[in-house]
Amino acid sequence: MINRRIRIEKIAIKDVKLRTFITEDSSRNEMVQHVYDITYGTVRKNLDTLVVIDDSIVRGTTLKESIIRMLSRLEPKKIIVVSSAPQIRYPDCYGIDMSKMGDFIAFRAAIELLKDTGQESILQQMLDKCKELQRNNQLHTENIVRQLYKTFTPEDISAKIATLITAPEIRIPVSVIYQTIESLHEACPTNLGDWYFTGNYPTPGGNRVCNRAFMNYMEGKNVRGY
Repeated sequence: MINRRIRIEKIAIKDVKLRTFITEDSSRNEMVQHVYDITYGTVRKNLDTLVVIDDSIVRGTTLKESIIRMLSRLEPKKIIVVSSAPQIRYPDCYGIDMSKMGDFIAFRAAIELLKDTGQESILQQMLDKCKELQRNNQLHTENIVRQLYKTFTPEDISAKIATLITAPEIRIPVSVIYQTIESLHEACPTNLGDWYFTGNYPTPGGNRVCNRAFMNYMEGKNVRGY
């Protein structure tokens, strides 16, 4: 029992001069492959489970193109990614430039789950509803995108995210654990800015941006929702 303890090691080292989140889309995938370096000799091959903590997972690009590949070279038994933020599912339009639905790994995971379960028709139904609201100048009255996530549990989406951030050649099991909305509210009871997790926007303009971002995605328009 004395030897069964959690070990804390500096496994990955980040070059703080490189910021992938604010890099333009065309350069991000190339940059994320050069942001991190790795420490060898601390993980027992095929014995240790690596638990890595991320502050949030937005696109999943850095995890897939850099971190998971890098950690897999250490040959751990399993890799668990823990996000201190809940699943980021909706655009933000109050200062952070997160306005394209297709950028969100949680959104893409839900889309893949619809395909896996033969429920893709839900997307067209949502698009038709958005267009109806737009024709009636009511696009701001309801967040239609919330319907997408009602079909699956957060655990279903987390499991699909794990597959999306793991390259096909990686054989080591990867799982993702997110903080829940409930535990976030418990930890931050006086901070209510949770709309990119819950879709509960504080202003009607948030609903409008979210619905428009979904319409842009469905129509293949790679533009911002505002």
